[in-house]
Amino acid sequence: MNDPFPPSTWERRFERVVEIVPYVTLAASLAISLASPDQPEGGIPRTLAFTALALAWIVGARVLLPAAVRRRRIAVTIHFAGVLATAALLTFHNPIFIIYCISGFFLAANFAPSKWTFAAVAATSVVLYGSTLDWSQATIQLIAFHVAIVVVQTIAIGGGQIAGIKIEDRQRKYRKAVSDLQTALEENADLHAQLLTQAHQAGILDERQRMAREIHDTLAQGLTGIITQLRAAQRVEDSGTHLELALDLAQDSLTEARRSVAALQPHQLEDAHLPEAMTTLARNWTQTTGVDLHVEVTGDRVPLSPAIEVTLFRVAQEALANVAKHAGATRAGLTLSYTGTVVLLDIRDDGTGIHNLNSRGFGLSSMRQRLRGVGGSLEIESTPGEGTAVSATVPALQGNPR
Repeated sequence: MNDPFPPSTWERRFERVVEIVPYVTLAASLAISLASPDQPEGGIPRTLAFTALALAWIVGARVLLPAAVRRRRIAVTIHFAGVLATAALLTFHNPIFIIYCISGFFLAANFAPSKWTFAAVAATSVVLYGSTLDWSQATIQLIAFHVAIVVVQTIAIGGGQIAGIKIEDRQRKYRKAVSDLQTALEENADLHAQLLTQAHQAGILDERQRMAREIHDTLAQGLTGIITQLRAAQRVEDSGTHLELALDLAQDSLTEARRSVAALQPHQLEDAHLPEAMTTLARNWTQTTGVDLHVEVTGDRVPLSPAIEVTLFRVAQEALANVAKHAGATRAGLTLSYTGTVVLLDIRDDGTGIHNLNSRGFGLSSMRQRLRGVGGSLEIESTPGEGTAVSATVPALQGNPR
């Protein structure tokens, strides 16, 4: 598993420094010691022997122990104790090896961040100053001074190492957070692109459905009325009235088609509210079909939002077109009821009724889609041979008065 907070370049470099510092300080101490002209009798062989012991300890720990074992706390502690013990031995033999003793401060970083870091720094400081102090002439003031130095040095170096690790750990988390954020932004960008594509496709589909409904509610119904009038004209000698009606229907259908393309409301609603538009619709429908249509408006009339009025008007158009095409009715009724919170549109006929109420015809689907678009609903009741009742319910969202 990948480390979620990998070490930074600085940390990796510091770890390499910690590994080579004991070798460098030991070699420097040995070189200076051998170059010193004041050598006691047998001093050089003892110096070489103690140095070989120290080198064997630090090399053996690296060569004999696997990397995973060397990182364990017990292994780190034993290795540090060995380095500090050989450093003390060399320093008591020759104070110049105090340079090698300094490596203990670097090795203390292996304990961080924990209380053992302070213990390792304190132990290194005690060996460092204890080996250079002439205990035969030491006074209480001098010992107290060295103790104070050890305490201050322990707090400064140990605290600095822990603070550095904590800061680096925080930076690793920040880097990880930035990386996660960048990944999330890239994923969001891809998702945004997909959503835009889907929205574009949905918009195309919605527009196609809108145009299909408008064509069905205007052109198809207008053409049906024109055909009806032309057929009636063929059956009578005086066909002028029927031809005039057919021409009027053609002109109205052309006007409605243009308004549908421009996504405008029906011209009946342009200068009038829904009740007046329904009355005009009923009068024209009766004139075209010859079926008696009774219109009734109940409740307190209020101006509705254009979307609500257009929806109810189109639903009435479709329902009346179905009556004309399929019902074979002799009478029909249209009731528009304002009940306060909702508006009801009921259209009834005494025709043949609907034999399959689960029909998926485009007209019924168009009415349901329109009503769902404004939060409304559609109910149909029909008995074969006894007529049909279509009821549409929409919220009474008010609009601006004209």
